[in-house]
Amino acid sequence: MVGPTYSLHAIVLRKTKLGESDLILTLLAEDGRQVRAVAKGARKPNSPFSSRLEIFAEVEALMASGKSLDIVKEVRLVDAHQGIVFDAQHAAACAPVVDLASRLTQPDLASPKMFALLSSALGHACSCNAEEALAVCAAFMLKAFSFAGFRPCFDRCVGCGVSMPLSCTETARDTVLFSAAEGGVVCSRCLLFSDAQRIPVEVLSWAHFLLMSTFDDVVASRPPCRVMFEILHLCQSWVREHVGSRLKSLDFLFVSGLF
Repeated sequence: MVGPTYSLHAIVLRKTKLGESDLILTLLAEDGRQVRAVAKGARKPNSPFSSRLEIFAEVEALMASGKSLDIVKEVRLVDAHQGIVFDAQHAAACAPVVDLASRLTQPDLASPKMFALLSSALGHACSCNAEEALAVCAAFMLKAFSFAGFRPCFDRCVGCGVSMPLSCTETARDTVLFSAAEGGVVCSRCLLFSDAQRIPVEVLSWAHFLLMSTFDDVVASRPPCRVMFEILHLCQSWVREHVGSRLKSLDFLFVSGLF
């Protein structure tokens, strides 16, 4: 039985085929809640939904409450983020963004900052080149971890609290101990109690910069693509440790050869 209708401002995170022509959508609402809904007939070529409910799209929708899944009644496209959708490099770089957002949000838990962060990240990625979009992706993931309550620490030992200042001018030969399980960098005195691995200072200093900077500053800084991939590998380890899953979109990005 269909319940009352309501308006929803949301971003499409995921699509799943249902039956011959329907779609199950995972949406991030403006208040940060995750909404799952069915769009009936959305896969038909002449459906008004077919071009408006693509992944990455920001939409205004009229929804009807349902028993298990809500129902999409009408959709108005706010921003399709075409710069992402129509370019393979941009799409591959931004897929982990919506993938992570779908893992960190829940149906009944509001998180308004997560929606604002995602909308800003997609907007910046859409307007910059592919390598800059990769940096935006890495910055989004680090910031999203922080909003979700497990922010990585890059400038202070997580064991004893001793300051461990980082500088982007350090060479790649210099390394610092880092443990995803412990929550960040580890000093040599705390190594005995940790499973830390050695990470180049250059990588951790860039990661700290991405975490603390605006997306405008991230794009303007033009960070090295090589370093961004190393940071994304750290993010994958972070997801495994603190979210308990693995982002297939990141795995694809690592082996795609697009960058």
